[in-house]
Amino acid sequence: MSEIRKTALVTGASRGLGFAMAEALAPEYHIIAVGRTTGALEDLDDRIQAKGGAATLAPMDITNKDAMATLCRGIHDRWGHLDLWLHTAIHAAPLTPAMFVEGKDWDKSLAVNANATALLISYVAPLLGEAGQAVFFDDARAGEKFFGSYGATKAAQMALVQSWATETERTGPRVQILAPEPMSTALRARFFPGEDRSALASPADEAARLLATL
Repeated sequence: MSEIRKTALVTGASRGLGFAMAEALAPEYHIIAVGRTTGALEDLDDRIQAKGGAATLAPMDITNKDAMATLCRGIHDRWGHLDLWLHTAIHAAPLTPAMFVEGKDWDKSLAVNANATALLISYVAPLLGEAGQAVFFDDARAGEKFFGSYGATKAAQMALVQSWATETERTGPRVQILAPEPMSTALRARFFPGEDRSALASPADEAARLLATL
């Protein structure tokens, strides 16, 4: 196998779309897979190795500032740069009317979906430089009933990313926002129990479709 030269950081790689996209990128990219579930990351590593690829597993919480700083410094020291960053990590609080949103659910949604994104942009942007690419995913559902915590904090993430995309349009890195089709994920099942899942796209198929647009 030829040497793998491209590097891809996937935050939220332990399940769903992030898992599928990390697997799909191998072996063209060395995958730096960030997620909170060690067993799921190990499963991803097995699949990547089966395709002849390689991964670096980082079982971390993206809201941990020190851990993210250490990770990004490690990427710089080992590879010097990143070619691609896919940010799929989210927190989805239980659906509830806005007047009943619990403080702990709101705080965690804000911490993961908005605050951690802002922190990661500041850490990852120097690694991407002018030629790298950052990709985010818009499924905010802002304004829909019962999606107060998720919709508001994910919409905040999108507003931040849109500003970054505009600011770097001429200088790089390239910042993109993609819109996934409904997928048969565990998160979707939580949001819409009893839904006919046969009509939903698989994460693997959706990952292939989205990656083809990059």
